[in-house]
Amino acid sequence: MGSIVSREDLVRASAGARAEGRVVVFTNGCFDIIHRGHTQYLAEAKALGDILVVGVNTDRSVRALKGETRPIVPEDDRAHVVAALSSVDLVCLFDEDTPLDLITAVVPDILVKGAGYARDTIVGADFVEGHGGKVVAVEELEGRSTRGIIARILDSDRS
Repeated sequence: MGSIVSREDLVRASAGARAEGRVVVFTNGCFDIIHRGHTQYLAEAKALGDILVVGVNTDRSVRALKGETRPIVPEDDRAHVVAALSSVDLVCLFDEDTPLDLITAVVPDILVKGAGYARDTIVGADFVEGHGGKVVAVEELEGRSTRGIIARILDSDRS
């Protein structure tokens, strides 16, 4: 089980892991309603290195990205659920609209996003590659999405 940490503690832990020769992997997301797509994605990200760091959007930043009806699950609960996954080592909430500040603070060896993202739209990709790291696009599990789950709940409520 992972730990939820402050940005300062995350920076220290990431630097310490790199100093020990461990590979630091970073990914981020809203993780509003956890589903199999999330767990498989995070397990694949973890398999790329030694320590998986997950940036979780705060409620404010989720609203900025997804609209006023989101998130469904509050940030503290989302962070705790993500941290409870066996593939996750460290979780840090971030309030910015993008994870760039968190990425530049962590300086990951590997930045992971879903394969649905075009390389030129992955926030932090240039920074990570500029520091000798790499960007990996992990295949997403088709038919698994928070948006799809919400739509099914709303449809079932109407019938």
